[in-house]
Amino acid sequence: MRPLDGIRVLDLSRVLAGPYCTMLLADMGAEVIKVEEPGRGDDTRAWPPFQGDQATYFLSVNRGKKSLTLNLKAAEGRAILRGLIERADVLLENFRPGTIERLGFGYETVRAWNPRLVYCSLSGFGATGPEAGRPGYDLIVQGESGIMDLTGFPDGPPAKVGIAIADLASGAMAAHGIVLALYARERTAVGQRVEVAMLEVMAALLAFQGQLYLSTGQSPTRRGNQHPSIVPYEVFRAADAYLTVGVANNALWERFCRAIDHPELAADPRFDTEARRVEHRDILSPLLDRIFAERPAAEWLARLDAAGVPAGRINRVSEVLDSEQLKAREMIVPLHHPTAGPLRVVGIPIRLEGTPGAITAPPPLLGEHTEEILGKLLAHSPAEVAELRRRGDV
Repeated sequence: MRPLDGIRVLDLSRVLAGPYCTMLLADMGAEVIKVEEPGRGDDTRAWPPFQGDQATYFLSVNRGKKSLTLNLKAAEGRAILRGLIERADVLLENFRPGTIERLGFGYETVRAWNPRLVYCSLSGFGATGPEAGRPGYDLIVQGESGIMDLTGFPDGPPAKVGIAIADLASGAMAAHGIVLALYARERTAVGQRVEVAMLEVMAALLAFQGQLYLSTGQSPTRRGNQHPSIVPYEVFRAADAYLTVGVANNALWERFCRAIDHPELAADPRFDTEARRVEHRDILSPLLDRIFAERPAAEWLARLDAAGVPAGRINRVSEVLDSEQLKAREMIVPLHHPTAGPLRVVGIPIRLEGTPGAITAPPPLLGEHTEEILGKLLAHSPAEVAELRRRGDV
């Protein structure tokens, strides 16, 4: 048993934030019906690079779903969607605000058809306010949320995060909101609307950086790999590789100084408290750079580990995904795709002891489940489905 067994989700989203959200729900047992445009499908199906004939981007966030092709510009396509909405628990959409209302499927309309429906809207800037209606792209939101202003080195330009953090965090927040609304429905017997705006998600993720400004009036700036409140908490270059070190309190600082063979630093009045280390970071960090450059990274990491000081390697993506730790935790899951062949995917990071999630199916081919969905859920005959295909409705 998985925690969302029996929950049916209509996924009208595309690209990344929405599909990532519904993949999380599918992993936990929800039946996710991905509604796609006939002949084209999700935009990411065409984005290189590919494994076989399948886009790796699409493969990364669409496992465990069923694909239904549906022409929402056609009256019959819209009628089919209404029938599915009446039988669904969740609807997720990430159209530009106003678009789904023009199609006839706004929340006020569909909740009359299905009062128990949880209706989630994902957008860049929200449905209200002076910027409502703007398209929400990860890069744009990273820039406008302040995240890029905090990312990079002080003497360099702003930089985006190496992953699509605004999309992925928003997708995770949407999944969280949907599950909260489903839980509330158990007590109230009615659904509700869930709205997630990417700009607001990223503003919330500013956390202590945002609070710094709200409390002091000082806007934080780019610091490269340095932490605004902890020193040393950054990247250092050893003789042969880069490593990270996190010394968050005085007890760790004393152990750290002994591990690097410089116990005298622990008692140095410039560095003997958390605040003084921050105050004198311009002296301490270059000093530690010179010390770390004397030995290889493996030796430093062994010393720091033995002392109980948090430290680690800077791994390449290939190294972490091939690591013994992820293998031991079964975080790389094998699947078989009908056209891409053997497929490996990153597993589920949430581990529930009693009702664990599971990855049960690869990402679907475009329209792979159209006949199944129309036949089983809406009682269409094979001849009726064939006629719908002939007209371009599905």
